[in-house]
Amino acid sequence: MSNRFARFGNDLHSGRRSYPFVQKRGLWLGIALALVVLSVLVPVVKGGFNLGIDFTGGSEFTVSDVANTDVALGERAVASTSGADEATVTNIAPGTVRVQTQQLDDDQTLALKKELQSAYGVGEDRVTSTFVGPTWGQGVTQQALWGLLVFVALALVLMALYFRTWKMSVSAIAAMLFTIVVTAGVYSLVDFEITPSAVIGFLTVLSYSLYDSVVVFDKVRENTAGLVDGTAPAERKKRTYAEQVNLAVNQTLVRSINTSVVGILPVGSILFIGAYLLGAGTLKDLSLSLFVGIIVGTLATLFVAAPLYSVLRDREAAVREQSREVLARRTTDAPPVSADPVSA
Repeated sequence: MSNRFARFGNDLHSGRRSYPFVQKRGLWLGIALALVVLSVLVPVVKGGFNLGIDFTGGSEFTVSDVANTDVALGERAVASTSGADEATVTNIAPGTVRVQTQQLDDDQTLALKKELQSAYGVGEDRVTSTFVGPTWGQGVTQQALWGLLVFVALALVLMALYFRTWKMSVSAIAAMLFTIVVTAGVYSLVDFEITPSAVIGFLTVLSYSLYDSVVVFDKVRENTAGLVDGTAPAERKKRTYAEQVNLAVNQTLVRSINTSVVGILPVGSILFIGAYLLGAGTLKDLSLSLFVGIIVGTLATLFVAAPLYSVLRDREAAVREQSREVLARRTTDAPPVSADPVSA
């Protein structure tokens, strides 16, 4: 299996095997645009995101030292309390249950505390209640948006300086924005809860998406060096600019896959083992956004960043001229077609 994967990587690097990431750029960019539109429409149709209590405000109860952490016990306790119509019951840690409801008054809070004590068989000192105002979540959202704007601006400038072209920088940022929009759309579609931990996960995904794009664009810069001004080696001149970009994507494909797998494995362990088996609910919000974002970020590099960069460069007269020269040489150097002895 390892030898087969090694041969697969060697074939991609040499060009014997190639996937049309750039040649079918119109198709990939069209699909990407459709996904962005759908990701924007989903929360509009569904009436928004499933925001956690940190963003909407409400009452929160924590029951500790619980022998049986079955969330159904908490749900029944909430259902039997007047005024507590909707609630989210989560097993946030071994022996600890969290119950979140809409804002309750003092009498309703005391009544629900007693119901939770009875349901889980704990003392009064093991049930604590707090009120969370929506202003805290709004503050987190505002800071996250400012952080996103600053991050995008700095990344745009620094990448333009590093690659010495704004077109690579714009393409990488476009792939990053595609990642965050589609990830948010997935969250809305499957009704995942948006919490501050999920927002942190979203912001973390941005750096991963840019890292993957930088790796690919480094290879693109290497493959296309001197191609337009005619100083590239003769072997490199046999391909058009778009073909060299596609070759670079294929050459780094195995690395992109390995990087995403290495990133998904620990995140998946946190998500499925830590969150679902051990019941660490706070880890689920963070790991879920990372899990979805890493997958979308890898696809964004392959199907958005590189194809978009090729589109931007093909608008240059020098690049179009280089492509015409390569295609003309191929026509000239093509072997003559032998006459059909039957029709001759």
